[in-house]
Amino acid sequence: MTQSTLHVAVIMDGNGRWATRLGLPRLAGHKAGAETLRGIVEAAPDMGVGTLTAYAFSSDNWKRPREEVDGLMTLLAAYLDSETPHLLAQGVRLTVIGRRDRLPEVLLSAIRNSESGTLHGSRLHLRLAIDYSAREAIARASRSPEYFEELLSSQPVDLMIRTGGEQRLSDFLLWESAYAELVFTRRMWPEYRPADLRQAIREFHRRDRRFGAIPALMPPPVLHERWLR
Repeated sequence: MTQSTLHVAVIMDGNGRWATRLGLPRLAGHKAGAETLRGIVEAAPDMGVGTLTAYAFSSDNWKRPREEVDGLMTLLAAYLDSETPHLLAQGVRLTVIGRRDRLPEVLLSAIRNSESGTLHGSRLHLRLAIDYSAREAIARASRSPEYFEELLSSQPVDLMIRTGGEQRLSDFLLWESAYAELVFTRRMWPEYRPADLRQAIREFHRRDRRFGAIPALMPPPVLHERWLR
């Protein structure tokens, strides 16, 4: 295993519940969650993470109240606009996965600008899943050779983290997570810190990943000490 090879996926759950618990509007929780993501993005490369996929808005989230959905669309656009220079300075490439035909133009414009502006980032690949459904992606791949090849070539998830106490994948990267190690935490996403990510990565490296093989016949993993500090 070489430096910066892990693909970590994060289901950023608990924003609304965190805000409600503090007597704040749910959208305040999503704003706090955006700040949390910034800290995780900054810290992740030094922990051996090469790709970070974050579940920002699922296709099922359209079922939420219109006011919250509109606020989330505005917040996502503002996040991309404000974070793009920071991502560029950090050497982070940003791409967005999921449907785009239902997104408002202000968000689509922010996505295009951020993707083109950070195209050459090589320190970390940050992927935001917006209007994303894994089942829909698999169904689309079954109907299109182009999407089928894209799905087959997608990078497998090594470590899947879900905050907020729930223990399910919620239609997130189902194909890519076939052999992912799963870590669930009761900590709400606005409370999640780089130290929590480091602990999850330590747990990942302690697990015996056999992929159906016999452990005695598998080469031992090469770990970098600084990843575990």
